[in-house]
Amino acid sequence: MVSKTSAPKNKTNPSAKKASKRQHSSSSSQQAAQSSNPSFSAEHHDAVHSSKEQQQVLLNIFSDAFAAVLSSDRFPVLLGEIKQALYERDFGAAFGREEYLETYAARWSPTRALCYASIFLGLHRYVDGVMTGLGHAGELGEATTEGASMSSEQQQQQQQFESDDQDQHQDDGPDEAPAPSTTTSQSRTLRMLCIGGCAAEHVAFASYLQTTNHRGTLTLLDSGPWAHISSLLQRAVTTAPPLSKYASASARASNKALLAPGQLDFAFTQANVLDMADDKLAEMVGPQPQIVTLLFTLNELYTAVGIGKTTAFLRALGGVLPAQSLLLVVDSPGSYSEAAVGKDKKKYPMQWLLHHTLLQSETSSGYAWERLESHDSVWFRLPEGLRYPIQLESMRYQMHLYRIHKDSTG
Repeated sequence: MVSKTSAPKNKTNPSAKKASKRQHSSSSSQQAAQSSNPSFSAEHHDAVHSSKEQQQVLLNIFSDAFAAVLSSDRFPVLLGEIKQALYERDFGAAFGREEYLETYAARWSPTRALCYASIFLGLHRYVDGVMTGLGHAGELGEATTEGASMSSEQQQQQQQFESDDQDQHQDDGPDEAPAPSTTTSQSRTLRMLCIGGCAAEHVAFASYLQTTNHRGTLTLLDSGPWAHISSLLQRAVTTAPPLSKYASASARASNKALLAPGQLDFAFTQANVLDMADDKLAEMVGPQPQIVTLLFTLNELYTAVGIGKTTAFLRALGGVLPAQSLLLVVDSPGSYSEAAVGKDKKKYPMQWLLHHTLLQSETSSGYAWERLESHDSVWFRLPEGLRYPIQLESMRYQMHLYRIHKDSTG
C-alpha cells in the first residue's frame, strides 16, 4: 500500500546445428533440467521485494520527474481517456501521444518499476550470468531444452492453460530478496534491450545496477514517442534529487544520485519492432549476450497485430540473439492475456502460445530455447508506509524466463 501524500487524509489502498534434432532433449536430460534449474508454478505466490528504503527512492524519482504532470488539472481527464483506450484494447491510442505517456508513466509506471526491480533481483542468478559469462557454454549441443514432444508436466500445464482461469490465492508473506553480489567490477557491462515500454523498465534497471554495483547499457525500443520521457528519467537516475532550501547540512551531504556518473548508458529508438528487417534487428541487438524484455508487451502484440506476425518476430529474435542471452516475458495473468485464432476465434492463453513458439516448434535455424522460470500468477504487494502523491495499487502478473543456446557449428 502507498500513502497518498497530496491528500489531507492519507488513505491506503491495496490492490500488484542441431536445433532440429529432437534427440538432443533426451528423457535423462529433461529429468536433469527439471531437477537442477527450471522453476515452474501454476499457483499464485508472492514476489521477492527490494528494500523498502530502495522502493521509496524509486517512487521519489517518479514523483520528482512528473511533479508537474501529477499536479496538472488535466491529469484526471487524460487518465480517463487512457483508461478508456486500454479498456477497449486500443493500445495505439493509449500510447500514441506524449501527454498520454507522461500521464501513464506518472500513474502506473511507479508500481511497475518497483515490481520489475523485484523481478530482476529474484532472477539475479541468471541476470548476472549474462554479464559474467557464468553457466553453460551456450552451444546447442550442451543445452538442456524441452523437446518437440511434450513432457507430462507440460501436458498438465497445457490442459490448465486451456481450462477456465481459476484463482488459487496464497496469501503468504512476500519472500525476501536474495542478496545479489556486490563484488562485480563496473568494468563488466550488463546489457538490456527493452522491447515495448520504457519508463518503468528504465528505473527498474537503474535500481538493479545500483543494488548490485554493476555498469549497464540499456536500449529502449518502442513505437510510441517515449524519447522525452526517457531522457527525463535518465537525468533523474543520474542526478541528485532536489532538496528543500531548508534541508539540513547532513541531508545535503548525504544527497546523491541513484547511479554514479557513467554507470548507465542508454539509447531510445522509436520504431515498430514488427516492421524491422532481420538485419536491422540484429544491428540493434549486437554481438554480446544480453537480457531482452517484453514487459506487458507480448499480449499487446498478439492482440494488435495477430499471432502470425508476433510468432514471426519471436523466431526472428531467436535468430539474431547471441548465445546465453535471456528473454524475460511479463504480462497480465489469466484470461486477459488471450489471443483469438482461426475463423472460430478460439482463444489461446498468451503463455501457451509463447511456450509453443519457443519450445515446441521445430527449427533448423541453429538455436534452441531453454525455459528457466515460468509462473502463471505472482503477486507484487506494495508494503505499508510508502509515499506517493496519488494512490498506487499492488499488482499481479505472469512471468516466463528463457535462455537461448546456439549451434557453434552453424
